[in-house]
Amino acid sequence: MTNWERFVDSFFNARVAAEYFPKIVEGFWLTIVLAACIIVTGLAAGLGLAVIRAFGLRVVNLLIIFVVDLFRALPPLVIIALLYFGLPAAGLSMDGFVCAWIALAAVLMAFSEEIFWAGITAVPKGQWEAARSTGLGFLQTLGYVVLPQALRMTIPPLTNRTIAITKGTALASVVAVPDILGAANAGVSFSFNPTPLTMGAAAYLVLFLPVVIFGRWVETRFAWKR
Repeated sequence: MTNWERFVDSFFNARVAAEYFPKIVEGFWLTIVLAACIIVTGLAAGLGLAVIRAFGLRVVNLLIIFVVDLFRALPPLVIIALLYFGLPAAGLSMDGFVCAWIALAAVLMAFSEEIFWAGITAVPKGQWEAARSTGLGFLQTLGYVVLPQALRMTIPPLTNRTIAITKGTALASVVAVPDILGAANAGVSFSFNPTPLTMGAAAYLVLFLPVVIFGRWVETRFAWKR
């Protein structure tokens, strides 16, 4: 057997691919569900914290800054491991999916809060003053005048950060979540052949390449232009 034939047999073995393809597909759909949960939860929580921060309550703002900096500093894998392996010692246990969801959503929340807050503070002060002069209250000014402008300015950095963090769903395989990487690793363990990893890489390309292209389109279509 030539070196090329050994390479093909190792990474593109048709028999192994056919055997583990259904598991990779199951992991593909699970990864989509996990990514969707992370995006919805993380962005909603980040926006909520940024809005609360806009009220200017010093103690609350200091607490928000502490929480945000904490989750920005901790590696996502460390948070997942702490939740999955640490919480049972305190009498609280969660499955791997929930741990990965909470951990990655918390990281996305932290980064998105800073991005949303930067967008809010980037809106000129005159916009606040003009809106308040027309009789709008603080919440009305924030909701109808400031947030629409702030959200549009945050689209480019928010899109990139969201894509980067949702690719971290691969970390869920560490806590036995049968996502794409988890299914691929299991296939390698049982088949003693790395072909499932090749299939997993292809599955990630199928999943995230359209997301990256869509994100680039969103950036150019909706990004703030001064």
